[in-house]
Amino acid sequence: MVRPRILIASPASASDNNGNWQSASRWARMLRPGYRVDIAAGWTAADPPPDLLIALHARRSAPALAALRAAIPACPTLLVLTGTDVYRDIDHDRDAQASLALAHAIVVLQDDALARLPSHVRAKASVIHQSAPPLAPAASAASRRTVTMIGHLRPEKDPLTFMRAAGLVGNAGVHLAHIGGVLDPALGTAAADAARTIPRYRWLGALPRARTRQLLKRSHAMAITSRMEGGANVIIEAVTCGVPVLASDIGGNRGMLGNDYAGYFPPGDAAALARLIERSIDEPAFHALLRRQCALRAHLFDPRREQALLRDLVDNLVLQPEPQRRSESS
Repeated sequence: MVRPRILIASPASASDNNGNWQSASRWARMLRPGYRVDIAAGWTAADPPPDLLIALHARRSAPALAALRAAIPACPTLLVLTGTDVYRDIDHDRDAQASLALAHAIVVLQDDALARLPSHVRAKASVIHQSAPPLAPAASAASRRTVTMIGHLRPEKDPLTFMRAAGLVGNAGVHLAHIGGVLDPALGTAAADAARTIPRYRWLGALPRARTRQLLKRSHAMAITSRMEGGANVIIEAVTCGVPVLASDIGGNRGMLGNDYAGYFPPGDAAALARLIERSIDEPAFHALLRRQCALRAHLFDPRREQALLRDLVDNLVLQPEPQRRSESS
């Protein structure tokens, strides 16, 4: 028996090594036991029709989603809102708004994103947290004084706040390590300048995922300074290796860490991040609190949970009778 074919339309490729690509490659692995799965930049009427299209990002995958719905209206489609689309594009971009209407089902990556959706599409939306295999935490060491940021240099990640915080932290022996490639040339120049002029700031550039996780697990904490996130993989990577998170106080991060999390700082406030770093080092009880709070969220990021939710949703879409799909998308 020929297994149904799933096409994942991803705006990112393996060379980009970003959150969209990590989502696409992980979902492909999770679905391949029961399906044939391909990852491509999009779909056109000249391409073989899939049995299910999974479109990542409402705006960037809008052409593929629109083309498939026009050519094969009843072919099931699943739209995954991954970040800038849910927190920016769906408010004003017509292609992103059209994607919400065209998709048979929608997935968001944390609870806050669900509340961002227009009320008329929430009934077909569900939350599936992303996941990462756990890593055993590194052995505790009082000398471990590195705070790590993982994120390519682009405005949404706000790496300037991390660089500025590096110049404000007063604790001796503390280093702020930044892992990420250059997507914005001006920010690349800023990172190079910071690495040259701020002794405690280290810019390591883009690194393979396995190497990044090993550096992360040996960190005192992980900082995420983003102004916009859909459901950051780096939070999952930190939580699943026992490293507490210092996070900008935005909806996407609250949806991952919870409203009562103690490790937030105002977006763009380098001084507040520097104070949070210093507190996490000076107050072992505070650092332990952050670790406990992160540990309480770890079950959300279990690969078995993500796979079970994903397979259930995909199975229902592929096996759903055609007339029902037509009525739900009308």
